[in-house]
Amino acid sequence: MKYRTLGRTGIRVSSFALGTMVLGAEGLGNPDHDDSARIIHKALDSGINLVDTADAYSLGDSEVVVGKALKGRRDDVVLATKFGLPMSDDQNQRGASRRWIMTAVENSLRRLQTDHIDIYQMHRLDPDTDIDETLSALTDLVRSGKVRTIGASTVPASQIVEAQWAAQRRGLEPFRTEQPPYSILNRGIEAEVLPVAERYGMGVLTWSPMAKGMLTGRIRRDGATDLRRAAVFSSFSDTARLDAVEKIAALADEAGLPMPHMAMAFATSHPGVSSALIGPRTMEQLDDLLVAADVTLTDDVLDRLDEIVPPGTDVGAPDQASYVPPALQQATLRRLPADTRAAA
Repeated sequence: MKYRTLGRTGIRVSSFALGTMVLGAEGLGNPDHDDSARIIHKALDSGINLVDTADAYSLGDSEVVVGKALKGRRDDVVLATKFGLPMSDDQNQRGASRRWIMTAVENSLRRLQTDHIDIYQMHRLDPDTDIDETLSALTDLVRSGKVRTIGASTVPASQIVEAQWAAQRRGLEPFRTEQPPYSILNRGIEAEVLPVAERYGMGVLTWSPMAKGMLTGRIRRDGATDLRRAAVFSSFSDTARLDAVEKIAALADEAGLPMPHMAMAFATSHPGVSSALIGPRTMEQLDDLLVAADVTLTDDVLDRLDEIVPPGTDVGAPDQASYVPPALQQATLRRLPADTRAAA
C-alpha cells in the first residue's frame, strides 16, 4: 500500500481508504457487526490506515461498528467521520449549526469510543446556516482537541473558495479536506474542484470510484444484473452511461485488467487525489479490491479513457452522487410568487 500526504496537513494516508457506509447496515449492507469488524481488521492489516464513516450511516450503527473494531488499534488509524445529514425527524438534529455540531460530535465520539476524531467533515452544505457559524464551531472543536482537522464533502468549487475566504477573514480553521465523488464516469471535479483543492492545499478523499457499482463489471448494456442497487438508482439505465461502460469494459479486457481494478487505479492516478474510498460489503470484495493497489495505468490507457469520457465531464444523467444546488432542487428558490411574476 502506498501513502500520500493529506494536502498540507502533514497527515500520511493510504492511497486506498476504507469507507464503512455499508458496514452495520441492513438491506444493501452488512448488518453483522463481527463480520464487519473482521473486514476492518483485514483492511488495516493490509496497510490501509484511513477509515471513513458518518453519523448518518445506519443512524450511527456504522460508527458503533468502527468503534468496536478499533479497540486497541485506535492510535494506528486516521479516523474520519461526518455530520450534517438528518439523524431523526427533529429539524434541529441535522445541518451545520453550532447547536447541532456540538451535540453531533459528542454522539460520534461516544459511538466511536474515542476522545478525538482525526478528520471531522460536513457531510453536505447546509444552505440555512452561514458558513462562518459552521467554521466557528468546528474551530472550537479543533482548539479543544476533540477534532484534529476539518473538512467537507461534495462541495462545489465556488463554495470551497467562499469557505476558505471566510476562514481567512475571521481567523478560523479552514476546511483542510474535501470528499467528492470521482470515477471514470464522473470526472466533473477535474474541471474546478480538484484544481481549487490543490490551490488551497486541501487533501482530497474521493468516494464512489465504482460509480455506485456501474464499474464493477456486473452492469452491462444487454445483460441482467444481480446488483440490487441497480433497481434503486435511475442512472443505471441511462443509455450514455451504459454505452461508456461497454467501451471501458473492452479497454479493460484489452489491458488485461478486471474493470474494478482499472476503476480504482484511475481514481488514484490524479495528482490532486490523496486517497480513494473503497466500500466492501464482504471479505471477498475487500480481497479483490486490495489487489488493485498494485495496478498502475499506463499513459496509453489513460489517454484511451480520456477519449471515452473527456476530462472534466460527467457521463449522461446524474448518478445521484453529484452536488445539486438548492436552487435546482427547490422550485420556490427560482420562481417568484405567482402574484408578483408579471413584468407590469
